[in-house]
Amino acid sequence: METSQSPQTLRTRLQSFIETRRFEYGITAVIVINAIGLGLETSPDAMASFGTAIRALDRIAIAIFVVELAAKLFVYRLGFFRNGWNVFDLVIVTLALVPASQQVSVLRSLRILRALRLVSVVPSMRKVIVGLFSAIPSIGTVIVMLLLLFYISAVMATKLFGGAFPEWFGTLGSSFYSLFQIMTLESWSMGIVRPVMEQFPYAWAFFVPFILVTSFIVLNLFIGVIVNAMSEATDGEAHDEREEILSELRRLGEEVRALRQIAEGSGKRAE
Repeated sequence: METSQSPQTLRTRLQSFIETRRFEYGITAVIVINAIGLGLETSPDAMASFGTAIRALDRIAIAIFVVELAAKLFVYRLGFFRNGWNVFDLVIVTLALVPASQQVSVLRSLRILRALRLVSVVPSMRKVIVGLFSAIPSIGTVIVMLLLLFYISAVMATKLFGGAFPEWFGTLGSSFYSLFQIMTLESWSMGIVRPVMEQFPYAWAFFVPFILVTSFIVLNLFIGVIVNAMSEATDGEAHDEREEILSELRRLGEEVRALRQIAEGSGKRAE
């Protein structure tokens, strides 16, 4: 009987340990140190001086991550895969374990993705990501509208300025790219618009409304949608916490009433 209960006891103790703040802070520290070490690997001087220590710290960090995930798999079993953040951590650590030679430099560069584990460990970062994902449907609508504006503007720019400036507006693709540069306000005036206005003095009537609509209106819609979605996600999480507290209070109230009834019953019998 003791043998059958010991795994469950170990699982309970291990779960209480990995769910503590101390464990969370420890994993966060390992992630930060490992990310700094991966950054130092890009410096030849640092590798020449401390290469052995940096590589050793990297292997230690990987071992800690593997032990952490193994412990969570042991504790939660199939429930481990019901949590998207656990699956995210598993994918990141698995990528780090894939052997990468010098010929497969892409896999070696993917090791820095381990720093993304901070997102799953830090609760405030998780809220940001949840807000972003909840905003995807609304962001998709804004993107479609932006693409429609770009397509209309690119067709117009190609027809208006393509003959005189083929490197910027000669094709639909080059017009898309030039308009994207203008939208980001990167050297749009002296680099593109003023040279165009030397041949087409009224070209400002096309470019200025384009900038106003895309840069100052549509892109701000992205910010508004994301902020609204994050606010709703935070409110939803706060609502869930309040409901959990209320249910706990109701349960405690029922227990208090039950104890009161037992005490009253005991007092009547004593009389």
